[in-house]
Amino acid sequence: MTAQASSFPTSTDELTFPSASHNFSQVLSSLKRSHLSAFNRLKSIDRDSQFVEHIASAYQLPVVANERCGSWYIPPRIKAGSAYFKSTDGHQGQWSFSTRRLNLQVLEIVGRNGGCVIIDSTRRGKSMPDALSKTVPIWCAVFNNLLFKDEKEATLQLFTAADVVSASEYLQIEERLDAFTQEAMTLQLDARRLRSQLKKPLRPFWVTPDSPLPDIYSTANHYHPVICCTVSHRVHGAEVSENGYIQGAGDDSEGWSLGLTPLIFWENRFQLLNTPEEDLPDLISKLVKQEGIRSGLMVSNDAVLIKPTSSTYVGSLSAVSKNCRFDAIVICSEIASHEISTDTSTVLNKATPILRLKCPGGKLGSRALRRQLHLLSPFLSAQFNNHQNPQILFSCSKDSDLAIGTALVALCLFYDDDGQVDESRLTRGQETIGNTVDKQLIRQRLVWITAAKPSANLSRSTLQAVNSCLMQR
Repeated sequence: MTAQASSFPTSTDELTFPSASHNFSQVLSSLKRSHLSAFNRLKSIDRDSQFVEHIASAYQLPVVANERCGSWYIPPRIKAGSAYFKSTDGHQGQWSFSTRRLNLQVLEIVGRNGGCVIIDSTRRGKSMPDALSKTVPIWCAVFNNLLFKDEKEATLQLFTAADVVSASEYLQIEERLDAFTQEAMTLQLDARRLRSQLKKPLRPFWVTPDSPLPDIYSTANHYHPVICCTVSHRVHGAEVSENGYIQGAGDDSEGWSLGLTPLIFWENRFQLLNTPEEDLPDLISKLVKQEGIRSGLMVSNDAVLIKPTSSTYVGSLSAVSKNCRFDAIVICSEIASHEISTDTSTVLNKATPILRLKCPGGKLGSRALRRQLHLLSPFLSAQFNNHQNPQILFSCSKDSDLAIGTALVALCLFYDDDGQVDESRLTRGQETIGNTVDKQLIRQRLVWITAAKPSANLSRSTLQAVNSCLMQR
């Protein structure tokens, strides 16, 4: 009898695999994307927010969100404000004191309440973000040296978290503090007013879910505590091993939130957290659309006065309503129909002088602004000549920085150091005025804007357009 051929392979050459099984990396990528879903992120954020409430209760201090990540973790009822400390200013070898993000609003909160808690998080691989471990300590040390020069040297020292910042890195940062302080002095801040807000120097402390609560009371007679709170548990292994938990889940929300914002999340928290994962994207889309409609129906007077002037305002187009009286308006965007309320349309169709700088969004908008800023000087000169202290609004789309850049040009061209219109400049051409403008003056005027509107963030491309306009020869 002839032996039947075996149906099983007898050598490795006879082994075959489905082509799909070859791409193991694609399988891993798919698993990772599934784990990092919006569903798991919101669950993780909710879990971490409980630690925020624990810290707020333990210290009875106001809670400040380090944007953009921090607001995801803070219930709005206990949020006292926002801060803008960048992790890049604390990166190894790139330590810096930001003159564009001074966070003066945090000094005010600390002075009024005796201290504060700053909330932030970081993704897998680190115990705390560089913004909390280094950027905030640099900020504290610079303002201590700026405002408390008469204090003992030990009081003004740099404080860092010893378990995160090495002795070598500490010394390298410390060597730069004098230069940072000198740079801050060139901004001509009102040190007397800031000192009246802060009765004592600042001292940072650090806390994470994996650390004990720091003792802030033994030094309370000498310092205002600034508690740097990292809200996420540290994940040491692969994220897929954490049963759905994501360290730093609120970070980089543009990539996962589907348009959801911290405010929408907290207003609909119970519904979002109790919706099946497969239904969550549809619910988020519905909530985002509802919020857009609600925002469109609201007439928001969000115009902010840029002090020490008494006449220069920055705001979105929604600030232009029949209840808001401006003598002139500068619009720095291509107006979309959904951005114009009935009240806004009424004002724009009246006799109010309007300068329209038609700029699209993004970097293209900054380039378009650069080409049109020369129109600003003659327009404003006419308003100053026709009105005594005219009220001028600089506006743009809600998420744009073009109004900030345009207002900055106006502040540099027409206002003196006291915020008064310099009438001698009204009779001089922009080129002549531009010869008196340098980067130091631009930084000083930008401080006025960020003090009035802490969320103002001038992009590099818009700042380049401002510099080009003001310092052309």
